[in-house]
Amino acid sequence: MAINISATKTNVSSLGSIPEESYLQLSGIQHFAFCRRQWALIHIEQQWADNLRTVEGTLLHARAHDPLFTEKRKDVLITRDLPVFSRSMGVSGKCDVVEFHKDDENGIALFGRKGLWRPCPIEYKRGRPKVADVDRLQLCAQAICLEEMLLCKEIETAYLYYAETRRRETVVLSPELRQSVRSMFTDMHDYLIRKHTPHAKQAKSCNACSLKDICIPGLPRAELSVDKYLNKHLAEATETRSAP
Repeated sequence: MAINISATKTNVSSLGSIPEESYLQLSGIQHFAFCRRQWALIHIEQQWADNLRTVEGTLLHARAHDPLFTEKRKDVLITRDLPVFSRSMGVSGKCDVVEFHKDDENGIALFGRKGLWRPCPIEYKRGRPKVADVDRLQLCAQAICLEEMLLCKEIETAYLYYAETRRRETVVLSPELRQSVRSMFTDMHDYLIRKHTPHAKQAKSCNACSLKDICIPGLPRAELSVDKYLNKHLAEATETRSAP
């Protein structure tokens, strides 16, 4: 089956059990893995605020995303800003870079290209590699989308490129990572249907969040119910007025 890369870029709509208008943004899995409340504020309540980290990330991706630029280096074909989707997960988005490596055993046919080619997504990130899986989850989701779209064999490894280290991190797309991706998208669809925004929970990671002032995680939570809170303050006010 021949795949036309340019055609794939302009036709990401699909029919499946989840209506296309209800598809989630693929990149949202990174927000959801970092903080479920952050994801809900952005994707359900449509709130956003920039900080230095988000601006740097936007500039980095602007350099990586050039949909008109396709490059061939020996046995590697490089395409950028490739739209992808998954019917099974109900998501759509874009890959920063997808490399197609010539592989006559495990590859797929590409329109206008001789031989078979094996896809490999590369996601660009600011900063340096993280201990948490937030970036790996997003990359794994891209790979699952490519597998469904291109009907190719399972992509075993992919890469994260970090601007600070200027190196690629090899990511093994394990069954456990894949299951985490699917479970998170299931939860995200559930949150979206219920319009559910989790309560704020103070954590060290809040300091790095651009939505900190919107989320107000440091706002003290009332220890009393509303009724008890009002009765308590009414009683205090009564005592104050009756004091000599």
